[in-house]
Amino acid sequence: MLFFKKREIPLNEFFPENFIDIHSHLLPGIDDGAKDLENSIELILKMRSYGIKNFITTPHVLGDVYPNSSKTIKEKLKIVQDELALRKINDVTINAAAEYMMDEQFSIRLEKNDILTLKDNFILVEMSYFNAPINLYDILFEIQLKGYKPVLAHPERYNFYHNDFDSYYKLKKAGCLFQLNLLSLTEQYGKGVQKIANKLIKENLYDFVGTDTHHHNHLELLRKISTKKRKQKINHLLNKNLSFSI
Repeated sequence: MLFFKKREIPLNEFFPENFIDIHSHLLPGIDDGAKDLENSIELILKMRSYGIKNFITTPHVLGDVYPNSSKTIKEKLKIVQDELALRKINDVTINAAAEYMMDEQFSIRLEKNDILTLKDNFILVEMSYFNAPINLYDILFEIQLKGYKPVLAHPERYNFYHNDFDSYYKLKKAGCLFQLNLLSLTEQYGKGVQKIANKLIKENLYDFVGTDTHHHNHLELLRKISTKKRKQKINHLLNKNLSFSI
């Protein structure tokens, strides 16, 4: 019996020119992503070798665990931007938003308009992997009432929806946009997540994609997604990310 290797393509051919990664953790020492400035630059350069040169990086804003503010995020961003300029890495652009946990503190930030958006009025939000907030739909309504559009990070990773697929349609109907984690197409988060990610693609429920890069292991695993078949399946989503250009 013959086994044929999947038709792999280089990652710099997988991503469209000027692709923008809208979900990553590349700022130094601010969450569970890049540990320090050197690590930030290493990750950025590795991603540049994959053809990803434009970033809207999104540190966690999560209660007392990652109590980041718009001010601290902007300060860390400037450190990275200055280091890239110092090293004459001129073909990379990096800006920052945040990945907001939809909790009580987020609602307070929302009330004060203390929000870093991906672009215009798009906010990247997430929820606990254990359960959705009791007042989830109230929060989504509040977000839109304030003139923002919620982009839900990695909906495929919320296991409590896996046996309740109709909830995904309900979220979409409530005005929620979906961002696919590219690593969910591998077994990084388990076969259950991989299965739901593929089903959400098939049902055309995703709006955007992101790498959600935290460390080098993620970038090594990212190579696995680069096949012609997969590019055909999600090329429309990769291209939708171009709308975040500045």
